Amino acid sequence: MKTVTLFGSSLPVEGSKAYVQAQRLGRLLAEAGYAVCNGGYSGLMEASARGAREAGGHTVGITCVIWPRPANPFILEEVRTRSFPERLMTLIERGDAYIVLPGGTGTLAELALCWEMMNKGSLSRTVGGRKPLLVMAPYWQPVIDCLRQEGQLNNGDPGWVAAAMDIVTLIKTPEQALEELRMRL
Repeated sequence: MKTVTLFGSSLPVEGSKAYVQAQRLGRLLAEAGYAVCNGGYSGLMEASARGAREAGGHTVGITCVIWPRPANPFILEEVRTRSFPERLMTLIERGDAYIVLPGGTGTLAELALCWEMMNKGSLSRTVGGRKPLLVMAPYWQPVIDCLRQEGQLNNGDPGWVAAAMDIVTLIKTPEQALEELRMRL
């Protein structure tokens, strides 16, 4: 069974637009036969796991001893890590694909590490290569646009930045995420 690792905020509550969208995404992934892996706590992690479990899917939560609370009740398999860097690497290692939902600095760190590992080829050496990296727009669009500007630092030649930008696929809906995964996995 292929596993999709989702990154996202711990803040959205049940009933909020972001929570409902993440719950729908979890459900669609499970119905399509994917396991859902995430950070295991509240917010969008809970929502995606909840959607997956409601559809009978498998859920994995990668938690960390620095946050002593237990995984949310929709996690079937909890993997407890000893440090934040270990948690990040475990989330990445578990994924056959990644979906980045709205979030804060933790989600940004997850996106950045995953993206950079693929950009520099590190992911190839550690977990088997370039994998789908789907990023929720319009939320992350300003970050993507900001990074596109890096090409201007090289005398205006954006060509060398294009390869890095090609790693990311912007998506707007859970349905579009599923469609992209079906084409790429």
